[in-house]
Amino acid sequence: MTGLQHTPLHRIHIALGARMVPFAGFEMPVQYDSIKEEHTAVRQKAGLFDVSHMGQIHFAGPEAVTAVERLVTCKVASLRVGRVRYGLLCNEEGGIVDDVTVYRAAEDELFLCVNAANVEKDYRWCVRHATKAAGVRNRSAETALLALQGPDSSRILESLGATALPEMRRFQFTETELTGVKLLLSRTGYTGSDGFEIFVQAEAAQGLWKALTGAGARPCGLGARDTLRLEAALPLYGHELDDSTSPLEARLERFVKLKEGGFIGAEAIRARAETGPSRLLAGFEMLERGIAREGYPIARSGQPVGVVSSGGPSPTLGKSIGLGYVPPALAEPGQALDIVIRGKPVAARVVETPFVR
Repeated sequence: MTGLQHTPLHRIHIALGARMVPFAGFEMPVQYDSIKEEHTAVRQKAGLFDVSHMGQIHFAGPEAVTAVERLVTCKVASLRVGRVRYGLLCNEEGGIVDDVTVYRAAEDELFLCVNAANVEKDYRWCVRHATKAAGVRNRSAETALLALQGPDSSRILESLGATALPEMRRFQFTETELTGVKLLLSRTGYTGSDGFEIFVQAEAAQGLWKALTGAGARPCGLGARDTLRLEAALPLYGHELDDSTSPLEARLERFVKLKEGGFIGAEAIRARAETGPSRLLAGFEMLERGIAREGYPIARSGQPVGVVSSGGPSPTLGKSIGLGYVPPALAEPGQALDIVIRGKPVAARVVETPFVR
């Protein structure tokens, strides 16, 4: 796999015998042992993911808040220091440039955690639409990011000296120290289970990984991360989201300050809201044997009505599930659909999401 970037934890993955695959320009571990066992570890105990391929774009200066407020769909000025919000970068047509989390580090300092495949695109987008007084800087290469997920996450961190975790609510973060290493600890998550993200200087990542796995966290790869986020019905850029998809189609309107406006794409999204979306993202479960995969056609009464954006077996539920865009009338729970697998229609049904709560 030549030409691929490596995270600061690459040597550890190789030493652990991980199966490595290309992902977003990086060579990443897809699994160490069984994806199902890694998935179950996160649901029942704790799993540790290397997500250092993701990016961090920082803003610091007198116009930092103004710049981010204009760039993202969520409210920024009201975001308190130490809090995180989920939002979207949108283009002028109302399509999604990326989905991000916004961290308020200080009154005049914020950063966006962005998807790995979009780091350079997002950075150029932010520089293009911000002034010099916003102090935009791409700090992705110097930052490692570990995701500790599962019900035992707090116990593991506390065993290594972390304090005040019970008082730390969802979508909060704090600067702290663990095993003598300064880091930023946040509580958001992309698995549907409780857990933490750990931002740390790249050179400290290997020691921290060893400490966390030594305290009981199981190494997990991108395979389990994908089955976990699918059970939680969390969108993945390039699958459920892209530059032509509206937040309204993706059912993310609760993260859009549509009434206030003021962000790039607001007028286009408002216009789409008035006419109503022509399609909506829906979750479905398979009623017959078969696995829905990305790109499979979705049909109703023999007629194509959409395409699967993500799909696969749910280790927790013991059935196959998926996400896909269909006409609004077919997006409500209970609607019957067919997933066309190798030319054969296989029965499915729209259900409430998330699939696993």
